[in-house]
Amino acid sequence: MKTRQFAAYLLHFPGPLHIGDMRDDYGVSLHTISSDTLYAAITATLAKMGKDIPANGDLGCVVSGAFPYYQTDAAAIPTLFFPKPMAYTIPTTDNTQIKKMKKVAWLDQYYLEQVLNGQDVAETDVQQHVHGSYLTKQSFEPFIDSQVNARVTVSRSGEDAKPFYMDEVYFKGHSGLFFLAEGDTSLIDEALPLLAQEGVGTDRNVGHGYFEYKKEHFEIQVPDSADMGLILSTYIPADKLQLEQAIDNPYVAYELVRRGGWITSAPYNTLRKNAIYAFNAGSVLSGNPVGKIVDLAPKGLINHPVWRCGKTIVLPIKL
Repeated sequence: MKTRQFAAYLLHFPGPLHIGDMRDDYGVSLHTISSDTLYAAITATLAKMGKDIPANGDLGCVVSGAFPYYQTDAAAIPTLFFPKPMAYTIPTTDNTQIKKMKKVAWLDQYYLEQVLNGQDVAETDVQQHVHGSYLTKQSFEPFIDSQVNARVTVSRSGEDAKPFYMDEVYFKGHSGLFFLAEGDTSLIDEALPLLAQEGVGTDRNVGHGYFEYKKEHFEIQVPDSADMGLILSTYIPADKLQLEQAIDNPYVAYELVRRGGWITSAPYNTLRKNAIYAFNAGSVLSGNPVGKIVDLAPKGLINHPVWRCGKTIVLPIKL
């Protein structure tokens, strides 16, 4: 085995958070933030600060998605959760446990390292340490709440107010979301103080999505070599060859997601970005996925690029 090292950023949200999906359904919020959304928020913050953005949109580092972490209070050691590799099925001989294991979507570092290095999770561990969609050896209590509240939109043109519902996510204790970064993180460090004040997600103008954060050093044990890789970011292959290499293995398992959404910079925030499909975090692919950064600006309608980062952090995995 060998050690991989990253910077880890832990984001604690004292108030509500709403992360929308491609359906524009305010009644449902995601509980994570995709890496490309996070990268775009950092890039937009740097632009607002007057920092020079590289012409190709590359900030010099790669980030993971923002995944859940559990922490009871500021003094406690956080438990970081990672997406369970899509290609991995927790073994069992007990038919009554199958449904329970299928619900597991998140592994703590201890179990992730086992899976990455080709070790099956012990059946007794599943029975004792599964908590809903989380598998962890650490003490655990549910730490994410979701509350749907009725809201109304008030028309400026005198039309009747229209009701809608907003799903708001709350993190208990000192829990929140974390992301890993690999490479030169200096631009992230410059952007985060302002981004923390302005917030991420929907309804930032009323205080939603703002966060406190801390940066830590993170290490994980991975196999010396492996033919497959677990991606922790939204991945857009650099070309056709990279795409073919990524899926040219009978053991691959992946999910495709449509990425796009609204442009957030004024005066273009009534326009949609171009859309593109990408591999979702948690996918297990072949070869060495690298990815690329793409410009999703609608041609002829906007005078600056709208970068979407499809580069990925990859952890080797033995299956």
